[in-house]
Amino acid sequence: MFSAGNSRRLLIALTLLCCAGILSACSLQAQDDSQEDDFKSGPPPGQRTFTATCAGCHGLDGRGSEKGPNIAGNPKVQHLSAAQLSAIIANGVPGTGMPAFRSLSPAQVRSLVSYLHILQGKLASRTLTGDPTRGRNLFFGKGECSTCHTISGEGGFIGPDLTAFAASMSADSILKAILNPVRIVPAGYKSAAVTTRDGNRVEGVIRNEDNFSLQLQTTDGSFHFFQKSELQNVEYLSRSSMPSNYSERLSQTELDDLTSFLMGAGSPSKASESNKQ
Repeated sequence: MFSAGNSRRLLIALTLLCCAGILSACSLQAQDDSQEDDFKSGPPPGQRTFTATCAGCHGLDGRGSEKGPNIAGNPKVQHLSAAQLSAIIANGVPGTGMPAFRSLSPAQVRSLVSYLHILQGKLASRTLTGDPTRGRNLFFGKGECSTCHTISGEGGFIGPDLTAFAASMSADSILKAILNPVRIVPAGYKSAAVTTRDGNRVEGVIRNEDNFSLQLQTTDGSFHFFQKSELQNVEYLSRSSMPSNYSERLSQTELDDLTSFLMGAGSPSKASESNKQ
């Protein structure tokens, strides 16, 4: 039989042994984790700072959002020097939504510029899958894209301007945007069809609307103003006017050509070529 004193000493000894074993196991696990970390690549320099300060407006990939422009695929931004980019980050751009990030250290600014160059480099490595010249002819011809869309100031106005649409997209992404029949209509391009009291139906893009009136613009460019009290019916169209049968209207080669034209449509060289024609 153990005395009370001996029992306490034995319990303390066993507790110390257990603690020593746990500490040893933790130490070994920490060494293993450390060795595993040696084979893991961390985020590129500047990525965390970009995510915290820039992504809210320019997007995680730098391709822009409703709050800020595309800075990864915009040719004007791509041609800025590191010093110019650093000055914009540090001092902002007066008269725009670009603030000055004076709280960032010079090292953080340099890392931001380096990370932006990484984003721009990913876009610069895109390869054209077709002939842009033939693609331009398709855009303004057989494809009838220019009926609704504008490229460098030339074309229609019912649909969004596509000058810089594909500047930061891969060929596959552009092709999917052309062929995918399920599309979300962007703000400012929603359509409606109205029926007047005498039975006339007018369909177009909603340019202005309030509780009492509605203004539509039709594909011929005409504006039509209606008082809602004078209409039989107003039907809001959730579908996009973008055709969904381009896989039937155009061959794969033609789709590749059209995609290649859109990829370079926003570059300065393409704009100058367009103005010459």
